[in-house]
Amino acid sequence: MKPVVVDDLTKTFGHVRAVDGISFEVRSGEIFGLLGPNGAGKTTALRVLAGLIRPTEGRVLVFDHDVADRPAEVRAQLGFLAAETGLYERLTPMETLVFFGRIFGLSERQIAARCRELLETLGLWDLRHRRVGVLSVGERQKLSFARCMVHDPPLLILDEPTAGLDVFVAEAAVELILELSRTGKTVLLSTHDMHLAGRLCGRVGILHRGHLAAVGEPACLREELGADDLTEVFFRAIRRAGLSPEEANLVR
Repeated sequence: MKPVVVDDLTKTFGHVRAVDGISFEVRSGEIFGLLGPNGAGKTTALRVLAGLIRPTEGRVLVFDHDVADRPAEVRAQLGFLAAETGLYERLTPMETLVFFGRIFGLSERQIAARCRELLETLGLWDLRHRRVGVLSVGERQKLSFARCMVHDPPLLILDEPTAGLDVFVAEAAVELILELSRTGKTVLLSTHDMHLAGRLCGRVGILHRGHLAAVGEPACLREELGADDLTEVFFRAIRRAGLSPEEANLVR
């Protein structure tokens, strides 16, 4: 049973094809990256995978659950970290995790144990009774990670997990993602940061204008396309796919 199977996924908004017939799989225990510039369709694809919006065409399976037919079962199997934290500023970190633990149907005993484990692991235990509104950007990002992991899901979907973070907070996020992978979690992330993808991802999918131009291991794609790095892989892949290679917001 594969954590994620995407088969000819299309998502339209009116006349705009945000995602246009993409297919890929995510293997158990790997970190898979969707790479592309802002507006490539990454967030739309992840929101479909998380069961937040319905696909227009095609099929998406998460642990054999169809996201269109069984979104509740899908959401129980994953944690979704959106680009915006969406935290309630008047709650404390402890109250936040209790709230989401109850949403996922955990018992009070499970919630208490899980809250302590996550807050201690992420260095937020001493801040557990402070209002979210007074936390730093880095502390909020850690709480966002805790929130999406409170029900201990086997799959994590992370939308631009380091965007807008300073170098220290971004590095802490990278270390956390690597640690989650080491513990057996499957991670699907989106990013336009090619350096980040090179550090984290065992395989990547090159997404541009809703089209998937290439899928594979970074080293294999570099060899296949004769490229020195992932940025060059991106441009060569989209040219090969017949997509316009206009300047994009990519970070080396």
